[in-house]
Order: sequence, then structure tokens, then C-alpha cells
Amino acid sequence: MNLVSSLAAVALIATAARADPARVVIGSKNFSENRLLAEMFAQLLEEQTSLEVERRLGLAGTQVCFEALRTGSIDVYPEYTGTGLVTVLHEEPGGDAAWTWNRVSAEFRSRWNLHWIGPLGFENTFALAVPRRIAAQYSLQSISDLTAVASSLTAGFGHEFAERDDGLPGLERVYGLRFGSVRTMQHALKYQAAGEGKLDCLDVYSTDGRLAVHDLVVLEDDRNFFPPYEAAALVHGPALARHPELGVVLASLVRAFDADAMRRLNVRVEEQREAIEDVARAALVERGFVSAGAPSARATAGKRSLWRTLWEDRRKIGQRTLEHLALSGAGLLLGIVVAVPLGLLLERRRGFAEPLIRVVGTSQTIPSLALLAFMVPFLGIGALPAVVALWIYAVFPILRNTYTGLRDAAPAAVQAATALGMTPAQVLVQVRLPLAAPILMAGVRTAAVLTVGTATLAAFIGAGGLGEPIVSGVQSVDAALILSGALPAAALAIAVDAILGRVERRLRPRGV
Repeated sequence: MNLVSSLAAVALIATAARADPARVVIGSKNFSENRLLAEMFAQLLEEQTSLEVERRLGLAGTQVCFEALRTGSIDVYPEYTGTGLVTVLHEEPGGDAAWTWNRVSAEFRSRWNLHWIGPLGFENTFALAVPRRIAAQYSLQSISDLTAVASSLTAGFGHEFAERDDGLPGLERVYGLRFGSVRTMQHALKYQAAGEGKLDCLDVYSTDGRLAVHDLVVLEDDRNFFPPYEAAALVHGPALARHPELGVVLASLVRAFDADAMRRLNVRVEEQREAIEDVARAALVERGFVSAGAPSARATAGKRSLWRTLWEDRRKIGQRTLEHLALSGAGLLLGIVVAVPLGLLLERRRGFAEPLIRVVGTSQTIPSLALLAFMVPFLGIGALPAVVALWIYAVFPILRNTYTGLRDAAPAAVQAATALGMTPAQVLVQVRLPLAAPILMAGVRTAAVLTVGTATLAAFIGAGGLGEPIVSGVQSVDAALILSGALPAAALAIAVDAILGRVERRLRPRGV
């Protein structure tokens, strides 16, 4: 099977999976409240419909979730009206919660056939917060108060907040905020850094229970910069047409939660370390939506040790390791299929070789997560865009080493073979390739380790693998959970390199 047919088969499988008429795919962003809401959607649909529900939780932010929904890779995810207005529609806030709801509902429906199901009953607005000692030291009550002293403070913001129009850029424009130092970091880590005195200001969510845990003071948005952020289910129109019950079931959650309730649920996930599945189930049971179910294996609150995490999650880790190996292996194999023949061709056309290889080498400068996010509108989410991204990263080291190995393969031996009357093809197969094999395999080994490491980011686009526990662990600041993904990934990289090292030694000609 050639490269084109291989990719076509993968794309056909992915398309067929997305088109399964009895299946609904639930997505979420990569922070705990959004995952919790998505898990509630999934459990409610499983309880009250006959639909098969697939979870693609922890996707990399608003744009990835939105593009996945727009292209039909997912059918539902929790979104916030203010985010829809400013980040997706790129409009300025223009009114209260009702105006914002009507605006995003009308525009999303007319532009993309996406439907907002009624609000869940709470807003989770962005806000700026400071540790209480900072508030007392500078007498801070509002963001305007903060403006006068910001140049002497260190701020920490989420990666998305630092770039969004309703985030730091907008605050700089409206309030004139200019911090002495700005650090971007994952959401949960900001609270830890503020608690350790390393941050003086951070962006927070209004429903975050960690505000009280870390004794943070939320500053008043006295210029009404932040729009209303009502939470709701955002649904793909074709999925709603195929499954009318989808809208009916999700509509039962309208006004089911207030801000205090969500804050308590978030604390259970973020601070008490309860499994999201259990917290979601308890919230639905409490409101009479589903019947009580058996607790998960992670029902016990509190942090787990590394060894306990590895033991209790051993089956999941095994499954994720196989997923990780499949993603990495597919990307590496496609890289070999493209790079080795291209290296053979360039060795015969040396005038074009270096410029082309340098162009291919620019692929290594593209941030992995940016490349994955770029592919979502074209390839959806899941394994296909992850494999294509890994393929792109694998090509350069294999191509470079293939060309270099063939070009520099023992000139004296090549001349001797030519003098003996061997044809160019015979010289290539019997002399050049065997002599170049160690260098070529060194490129394959480099590409293999690169793809295994990069594949951990595939979790951000719903492709699974060992990045899943790493992402979840970073969100909850759980070192054991992070290591339960990082250690197997490192072991896998070492094992793959060792296996390919043995292959390299077997291919090495005697005496070389």
C-alpha cells in the first residue's frame, strides 16, 4: 500500500467514525470545570438515551474545540457566551447577559449551524485576583487601582488569556495595565505560584473554589471590561438533526446549577482530588437526573502516591501505551516511506539537495501544539491529525541522514565498484546503501525518539496516548499522575531506541 492510499484509508476510517449515526462525541477544553460539565453531559445522555457516547475531553482550548465542533469531529462541548462573543465572533461586549446570549445564539446558528442550548444557570467570568497581602499592601479593590502599581508586580496568566481579546491585550488597551513581569503558565500552576509568593496577580475564574483555598482577593472590574460568561452546551446542528433527543436531554440541565454549586464541585475535583466521573455523577444524582451508580476506582479523595497511581491505573496505562506506540509508529513509518526514497533521489540531484533539505528542516521550528491545532479545521481531531503531524516531524532527520550517508559513503569503495563494471543501480544497492545504513538508521532512531516524545501532545486533540495523564496531572497539579504518563513515555522512547539500535547493528556491514 503506497503513501497516498494509506492516508486515504486512515481518512476514510476517521470520517466513517465521525459519521456513525448512533454515536455522539462529547468534547471539552483542558481545564477541570469544562471537563466536569462535559462529563455530566456524557453521563446524562448515557442514562437517558440509547446513544453511544464517546468522550474527547481535555482538548487544547477554545479554538480547537470550536473547530472540532464546526467540522463535526465532536458533537457537543461546554462553552461560555462571553468567549463565543469575543474570541469566536471577535466582537466587542455590547450588553448584559441576555443581549450576549441572543447575539451568540443568532450568529452561531446563522454562520455555522451551531446551537446554544439554554444556560446552565451560572456565569464563570474571567477576573483578576491578587493575594490578600498584596491587596492590603497597595489598597487594591479594583482593576483601576491595580493599574497604578502594576509596573512593580509580577503577573501570571494562562496561555489563552495572554492572547485573547477578552484577556490581557484587552485589559492593556482598556485599563492601561503594564506589569513589570508577565509569565504564562497552566491554570492550576498559577494558584500554586501565587500561594508560594511568586506571583502578585493572576487571571482566575469566578467559579473557582481555589480562590478561597489560596486566600485570593478578586478585583472589581470597574470599567465592565469582561462580558457575561454564561455556561451552556454548544451543539453541532447536524447532530441535533440526527438526534432530536440530544437537545431535549441537554435542555433539562438549564438553570440546574448556580455559581456556588459549581464552586463546590470544582473544589472537590481540584483540591480534594476526587475523580471527575464521581463528582459529575454525584451532581446529577443530587438533582435527580440519574440514579446513583457505583463509585469509580478513584473514588477515594486525596493525592495518591506514584506507585499506587501506577498500580490502580495499570490497565489504562497499558492501553494508553499501545495508543502512544501506534501513533508514534504510524508517524515514523510514513516518515521512512517519504524520506528514504527522497534521499535516494536527492543523492542523484545534489544541486537541489541542500536547499530542499533546509526547507524541510523548517518543519522542526513549528511548535508541536501549534501544528496540531492548525490541522484540526482540515483533519478534525483524533488520530489522523496527530499521525500527520508526527509524520511531518519524522521526515527531516531521516531525510538528512539518508542523503548524507549516501553522499559520503566510502568514495574509494564506490570507485572500486564502478571500476569493476557494476552499474549505478548495483553500486547503490550493493555498496552505497549498506555503507550508508548506520547513518540512515541513526536518523531513524532520532526520528523515533522525537515522535514518541511529541506524541504526548496528541492528547490535546483527543488522540489519546500517554499525554492523557500528563495533561490531567498538570491541570490538577498532581505529580504522581504526571509521572504515570511521563515515565512510561520515557521508557517507551528508550526501548524503541534500543530496538532500533540492534537493527542498526545488524544492518552494519562487517568491518565498518
